[in-house]
Amino acid sequence: MAAQETAVQGTTSRWKKFFREVKAELKKVSWPTRQELISYSGIVFVSVITVSILIWLVDSLFNELLHLILR
Repeated sequence: MAAQETAVQGTTSRWKKFFREVKAELKKVSWPTRQELISYSGIVFVSVITVSILIWLVDSLFNELLHLILR
């Protein structure tokens, strides 16, 4: 029974250490300002839309080429 208690205490202390270290690392992070976050989000949104349109165009082109080949 003592071995189980020791194992549980060891596991608990490892989790506590893990979360302490996570908290310490998060304090080191350089978080963006609200304006930077809005700007970066806009850039990501425009990039996703642009790449989506390009993929759609290439897919449409290949679809038409395939139809021409199979006719």
